[in-house]
Amino acid sequence: MAQIDYIQKIAEHGLDNDKDKLLKSLYELIDYYKNTKKINMAIQLQTAIKDAKRKSGNLTRVGSDHYFNKQNDREIDNLIIDKIRSEYKLENIIIEKNVQNELTQFIKENRSIELLQKFNLPVSNKLLLHGPSGCGKTLASYVVAGELAKEMYVVNLGAIVSSKLGETSKNITKVFKKAFHEKCIIFIDEFDSLGKIRDYNQDHGEMKRVVNTILQLFDYLPEEAIVIAATNQENMLDDAITRRFDLNLKLTIPNKEKIQSLIELTLKKGNFNKPHKRQLNDIINQCQGLSYYSIQKTLVNAIKRTLFENIESKNLQMKVDLNIWSKLIKSEKKALKKD
Repeated sequence: MAQIDYIQKIAEHGLDNDKDKLLKSLYELIDYYKNTKKINMAIQLQTAIKDAKRKSGNLTRVGSDHYFNKQNDREIDNLIIDKIRSEYKLENIIIEKNVQNELTQFIKENRSIELLQKFNLPVSNKLLLHGPSGCGKTLASYVVAGELAKEMYVVNLGAIVSSKLGETSKNITKVFKKAFHEKCIIFIDEFDSLGKIRDYNQDHGEMKRVVNTILQLFDYLPEEAIVIAATNQENMLDDAITRRFDLNLKLTIPNKEKIQSLIELTLKKGNFNKPHKRQLNDIINQCQGLSYYSIQKTLVNAIKRTLFENIESKNLQMKVDLNIWSKLIKSEKKALKKD
């Protein structure tokens, strides 16, 4: 066969969307190039095939099962903000002792699924985290994912919620089914947007459909998959949904002890020295009323600004400028109207 014959066959199989025959003809052309000592052409064609497989996963025949699976994956990708592999552990989070104990137990159960199944015991795999903004709900979900070494899907609420009738329920179902298959964690922040109390007349029953869909998905959630929901407004959730969670944890803003622990943990990670006791107490008092997030944000910004000042003055000291930090705390409180 001449080169043109191979090219003609490749064109025919490509237009017919016949993946198997297309690949066969491509490899036949590679052999032709090798036999006719056109080694460079053979190598270039082999490389092109490998690159195409790497970028697309596979050469896909339109209408095949693989084609529809890829289409479905694209749709689901639009409903997810990120797929996360977390490295956070329990030691990386500062929370109330009782909350930490409950999280530890939740993690322990999900590490021991086979043991519990032997005794026909259910596995707690639905976790509700609620409390004010910045109290550690998202970080707690990262800790669970990190401790269990599970991939976590962060749901894109903006894409999930649709104005089209019934579309929101379909979108939720798609994400859950993907999680069922992958045996991963679904994390839904601002969960009150989906699980609202079913007493709204203006939605013409749409919210009832969404809540009923979630209830059904929760009831059939495989034990190897996990749902973590977070909300600032637990009182807005439908009671039936709240009852479906195996664990309901309330996170709060830190007290003096937790503020100190957070400061020490953050400074330790940045290799900065802890302030003297009296100075530390003054800062802790100033931080009261702020969330974990706000305190850590002001401290990290103070560390960065101190570092830049030290570099400019060529005086590298591993001490946070407390005047800078104090000003940042005041600015944060003003922005949050906590003065």
